[in-house]
Amino acid sequence: MKQDQSSCGYKYLFGPVASRRLGLSLGVDMIPAKVCSLNCVYCESGATTRATLERREYIPTEAIIGELDTYLRDRPPLDVVTFSGAGEPTLHSGIGRVIEFIKKQYPDYRVALLTNATLFPDAAVRAELLALNLVIPSLDAADDAILSVVNRPTAGVSAAAMIEGLVAFRRESKTSMWLEIFIVPGINDAEDHLERLREAALRIAPDRVQLNTLDRPGPEPWVVPADRAALDRIASLLQPLPVEIIARKPASSTAMVMGCAESLNDRIVSLVRRRPCTVADLVAGLGASADVVNETVRKLQQRKVLTAEPRERGVFFRLTTPR
Repeated sequence: MKQDQSSCGYKYLFGPVASRRLGLSLGVDMIPAKVCSLNCVYCESGATTRATLERREYIPTEAIIGELDTYLRDRPPLDVVTFSGAGEPTLHSGIGRVIEFIKKQYPDYRVALLTNATLFPDAAVRAELLALNLVIPSLDAADDAILSVVNRPTAGVSAAAMIEGLVAFRRESKTSMWLEIFIVPGINDAEDHLERLREAALRIAPDRVQLNTLDRPGPEPWVVPADRAALDRIASLLQPLPVEIIARKPASSTAMVMGCAESLNDRIVSLVRRRPCTVADLVAGLGASADVVNETVRKLQQRKVLTAEPRERGVFFRLTTPR
């Protein structure tokens, strides 16, 4: 049986992984770790090391396009190509060109963006994103006081500007939008704040609102997950918005086992470079058997490539030394 193509050997592509929200997703990582406009207390990619709103060509745009062209030319089966990774994708000044390339050369693929929405106040940025099929922006705070605690923004970022930018994007585009709200218990879950978030979300009018909470270790050990009862309460407070609670789902049977000899090693390293993962996460995302993943992880630990961090949900693996 012919094996499917993987992103092993690529610098700026990762996966494909079986995403719990998007299906089989090829990741495009355009920003070095960890360049971002926020330093969120819950970020699974770790603490921001360079906080900025400066847009520039952090990675050569042509190099990213070249990798995508090489990868996509054989038309591998994917549900979506997703701009994500450790940093904020819209900080890259070439993101519009990359989106345009995919839509022109490979129009059968859906293209999505995971974003913190801090650059949406910029009309030029919004214009670059109009061809997206799906945008998933985060909005965890309705005011700057909560924003400063949960998201710890760089100078020049405000909650009001982010909200107005998202309202403008919905007015200007036909792109589907799933608005994600990350709940940090004791910080942004008070009823008066949730009411302000509800008012903001009603103005934005996303296709759906997704409630999220801590699932992987973040940079601040005091952040804990909201329990299901709390999320149910919050969902009811946000009505009549179309709210769904993001829950962990079983591994997808469509995940691809990749084709180069070293690909499982490479793909595990590629995933944990961007976010800590348990063996169950790796099995779900990579489509390999638990026995094979366990053995590969064990060998990577022996080589001191990976380090283990026991947490309530399981043992998470990180790179011993970030690459």
